[in-house]
Amino acid sequence: MPFDLTLLPALWIAFVAFGAAFVRGYSGFGFAALLISGAGLVTDPFAFTTIAVLADMAMTLGQLPGIWRHIAWRRIAAMLAGAAFGVPLGTWALTGLGVDTGRAVISLIILAMCGLLLAGVQLRRDPGAPAHAGAGFASGLANGVALGGLPIAAFFAAQPIAAAAFRATLIAYFTLLDIWTLPFYIAAGRLTEEHLLATAIYLPPMALGLWVGSRRFHGTAPASFRRFAIWLLAGLALLGLVRSVI
Repeated sequence: MPFDLTLLPALWIAFVAFGAAFVRGYSGFGFAALLISGAGLVTDPFAFTTIAVLADMAMTLGQLPGIWRHIAWRRIAAMLAGAAFGVPLGTWALTGLGVDTGRAVISLIILAMCGLLLAGVQLRRDPGAPAHAGAGFASGLANGVALGGLPIAAFFAAQPIAAAAFRATLIAYFTLLDIWTLPFYIAAGRLTEEHLLATAIYLPPMALGLWVGSRRFHGTAPASFRRFAIWLLAGLALLGLVRSVI
């Protein structure tokens, strides 16, 4: 097994991979944070940042036919423009700031945003390209600690956007962000044969979780989906905060 995993830890990660993919299939986000946190209970979580990127791109290929018509490409273009600067800056900042400090700061900000959302604070209209570029920049910064999805998901949850567009746009954006991030991982020596092997091993439970989560999404009311998204955001941010101090 890659990374010297024994049977029980390997089975645990397979279970985590299924659950993380289920959440991604349902909500469109949260996969990387859940996979890395769950794997980190039995092995070095740092290795699974690369696996999350590779698996995310692979899973999107299977979802594209069902989400393509719901993707808001104009929003994605603005967010990617911001992320193009945020990703390298976030990768560089980690060397001075530290992973735990960065994760704690991002998690506290997301928790505060979730509090406002649960209190009923919401934008009445699309905030425009500059705001999307700013959210993309924040997402790129946060991607250095595998929390790049949380700023964007919180930003979308604050807007009057349809659930299908919310989910499809996040999936497409994260995949493009992964494609932009991967060369930085390669340059840093974070892509090896072990990463490729582990991704191949865990893709089957991920594919099953993705399929089940996608079916669950199509039977969910928009209001229920938004509540789930906000509570999932809060849970992931709290998980990130706990990981930063333990």
